[in-house]
Amino acid sequence: MRIPARLDRAPSRRSGEGGQSLVEFSLVLTPLLLILLGIIQFGFIFNSYITIANATREGARDGSIYVYQQAQSKAQNDAARNTAIETTIKRSMNLLSSTAPWFSTPDVWTQTGETFTNGDLTITYAQPAGINQSDPRVGQTVTVRMQYHQDLLIPLISALLPRDASGRMVLSGEVTMVIN
Repeated sequence: MRIPARLDRAPSRRSGEGGQSLVEFSLVLTPLLLILLGIIQFGFIFNSYITIANATREGARDGSIYVYQQAQSKAQNDAARNTAIETTIKRSMNLLSSTAPWFSTPDVWTQTGETFTNGDLTITYAQPAGINQSDPRVGQTVTVRMQYHQDLLIPLISALLPRDASGRMVLSGEVTMVIN
């Protein structure tokens, strides 16, 4: 039995088809790679945001249950409460850096009225209507606000996002709780 001449050879590609598929692959790969890098960058940002929100909540909770020391003045108790809040926040930051330039908190607290700040951490005490002024601050609210300067790792994505002067994205968390 004789095999026809066309069947005994493998079909041949037309010249140029291999180059065409390479060009198509490179055209599709560029946007897909950009999307993948964007997903990775936003994953880092979302992780930092969740960590900051939790750390701020933990700090506000620690500030709301602070035990007032009768032997100290109101200013000393406020300083101790603020330091306890700062310590709790730094412990709750998990893998995020709790040092400058990402999170800057010098040892000196600056007070303006009932607001204390030491860099990226701001603590505000407020007296709601109907609550009597007292040294232990029972019934008042404590608002803890922190800012974190997140590094943006992907240059193309970072060009599209808001940044501070250092090229980092500023993420913040704010929680208000009643002092017990």
